[in-house]
Amino acid sequence: MMARRWVGWTTAALAVITSVLCVIGSVVLCETAVHPPRREVPSNPQARAVEVIARDGVLLRAWLFTPSAPTANAVLVLHGIADSRAGQMGLARMFLDRGYVVLAPDSRAHGESGGDLATYGLLEADDVHRWVSWIIGDRHPLHVFGMGESLGAAVLIESLPVESRFSAIAADSAFASFERIARDRLAEMLPFPLEIGRFLAAPPVWAGFVYARLRYGLDFWAASPQAAIARSTTPVLLIHGLNDTKTPFQHSEILAASNRNTTTLWLVPGAGHTGAFGTAPREFEARVLGFFEAYQNLPPGIHDREK
Repeated sequence: MMARRWVGWTTAALAVITSVLCVIGSVVLCETAVHPPRREVPSNPQARAVEVIARDGVLLRAWLFTPSAPTANAVLVLHGIADSRAGQMGLARMFLDRGYVVLAPDSRAHGESGGDLATYGLLEADDVHRWVSWIIGDRHPLHVFGMGESLGAAVLIESLPVESRFSAIAADSAFASFERIARDRLAEMLPFPLEIGRFLAAPPVWAGFVYARLRYGLDFWAASPQAAIARSTTPVLLIHGLNDTKTPFQHSEILAASNRNTTTLWLVPGAGHTGAFGTAPREFEARVLGFFEAYQNLPPGIHDREK
């Protein structure tokens, strides 16, 4: 009898300790996710510094680049987590060489933009909408395109339900949903096969999402590029490296399957996370620029429509 009680109390104690550790771990993971480290933004004499005010009053900053021989096109270039606009200069040069006006913003809570929280598209989607309105009002382009990497790719896709004025976008290494990528990232830390790790990662991820909802009012279950792309009519080029260990290429496969009418999927052998440009630069340039050029026959009045 005593032995049974001891086993029972021990089991209960372990369950309580495990639950407490799970909650603590979930809080730490959530706080780390919403407070990414900021990357310093160096001065850039070739850029014009511009800014807009977000819906919640946050000041957002960006660089504007104007080519020597501009065309009628503009492109919004978005960076990934814990990066800044300075990390997008390779892509910016590619577009500038083809005559695109380039707008490279710092995402909220990144670089020199304001905001205390990264929200993985929940607030950033409307930020993109405001940047598109700004570039149309300032430069009056005939076509506006979007290019995003990692978090920037996911945010760009999430903006599509509120921003219909993109002629087309390209998204490199996007996640399908924040819930899925959170489970993937946590599963990679566990000493189990990936599928088992994803199953075990579900409770702490969900606990972290509950904490985010209670602490910050953020519904991370709604941070879903998959849901956004499913109801969008904007053409999307999805790019993903087959050797991506941070965001598995299956995320882009899920996105492509969610709307086969509007998506084109390019899986890049040998490329890691956001590594397609470095692994296959000529093909990357040909595919992205060619994709955008294929959608430059829209009527000029399309950009006059505000959503």
